Amino acid sequence: MAESLMTASEIAKRIRAGVVSPVVVVEACLARIAEVEPAVLAWVRVDRDGALTAARELEAEARAGSFRGPLHGVPVGVKDIYHVAGMVTTAGAGAFAHEHPSADAETVARLRRAGAVILGKTATTEFAYADPAVTRNPWNPEHTPGGSSSGSAAAVAAGMIPLALGSQTVGSTLRPAAYCGVVGLKPTHGRISAAGVIPLAWSLDHIGIFTRDVEDAAVALLVLAGYDAADPHSAPVPTADYPGALVRREHPPRLGLPRRLFSDKASPEVNAHLEAMAVTFQKAGAIVEEVSLPPGAEAIHEAGQLVMRVEAATFHRARFRRYADSYRPKIRGLIEEGLAIPGVEYVRAQQTRRQFREEMRPLLERYAALLMPVAPTTAPKGLHWTGDPGLCAPWSFTGFPAIALPSGLAPDSLPLAIQLVAGPFAEARLLGVARWCEAILSFTASPSPEAIRP
Repeated sequence: MAESLMTASEIAKRIRAGVVSPVVVVEACLARIAEVEPAVLAWVRVDRDGALTAARELEAEARAGSFRGPLHGVPVGVKDIYHVAGMVTTAGAGAFAHEHPSADAETVARLRRAGAVILGKTATTEFAYADPAVTRNPWNPEHTPGGSSSGSAAAVAAGMIPLALGSQTVGSTLRPAAYCGVVGLKPTHGRISAAGVIPLAWSLDHIGIFTRDVEDAAVALLVLAGYDAADPHSAPVPTADYPGALVRREHPPRLGLPRRLFSDKASPEVNAHLEAMAVTFQKAGAIVEEVSLPPGAEAIHEAGQLVMRVEAATFHRARFRRYADSYRPKIRGLIEEGLAIPGVEYVRAQQTRRQFREEMRPLLERYAALLMPVAPTTAPKGLHWTGDPGLCAPWSFTGFPAIALPSGLAPDSLPLAIQLVAGPFAEARLLGVARWCEAILSFTASPSPEAIRP
């Protein structure tokens, strides 16, 4: 098996067994990047020398029987809103916004402590909003890879790396994961520290994880989760044995199907696929029941959008006074709208979010997870738009954990996906359900070589 196409867990296991070295793995990823990056454009910077230096150190440690953690020797890509010491943080914007950090974001520091090799920075939409990056979808370069974590999703899908970090404020992890046919995990808001990450909206920003399977997502969450005093939104809630949760699920899950939330928004193709998945899970023993969402569901989208506008405007206010004309159109419009919103409306929107969160708790306690599509369609054609994040929005605006799983291919050979949602800080349960579904789905497809040939 080519080292660049292995899962993170498989790489780590082989390194521990002495079957493969971190240097060989990094070299394989670099070779894959050289082969397909000209067609995919997933990277802002590949730190070849730094990655090889780190790999040599990790190789020496492995030979001595010393391992830093569960990601020892695993190459990782980092969305270019995360600070990585010694690398410019561009946030997908022009030079007016570039930062030159001397310290890692807390997530990057935790990855390094677990033995990961930081391979470089992946492309993002400008300031993680809606102005597209140059990245193309590895399944079909004429289609969007989604956003804002465009490069991270595409790099994992194209076999350049087994693991990457993204973020999600509305749909920026799950949607690109769905469009690119990989796993995308957004844990509970505050479960993973956002210290050292350029924000879009503090109340809504989540750290996102891209992998090739659920096991890798669980391992990554084990490494990244935990309270951080440097992040005022970090939650002092105990973490769990997330990889262990994958093997503890003995019974098929009980799944709630909120059809009214998505049926009139999703395409006939996506609706039919979701219904087929529900039947597949039922035949495998799951209980799948239609559920109605509480009244607050009608107002959550508008409330979340308002919070995002105001908080984005707050973060960018000083810079925007000087460089407004340097911002791209969509993020500029978002900031301008946020600057005009009265404070009382912001407070009301936050109250609406809290109310809906509380209304949802009883429902999420009755079901192992909710089952629904990730996006209304497969990856749209064209690179001027990153797709509709609306079906992810309620769970970003409430902060609930959600995961995207590739679940099939449409007639045009683009990936289809399902979304699973659980209650706050129920990531262990969510991952257990996701692993059960993943085993039933048995999705093994990958982009064709022709699609990503320069």
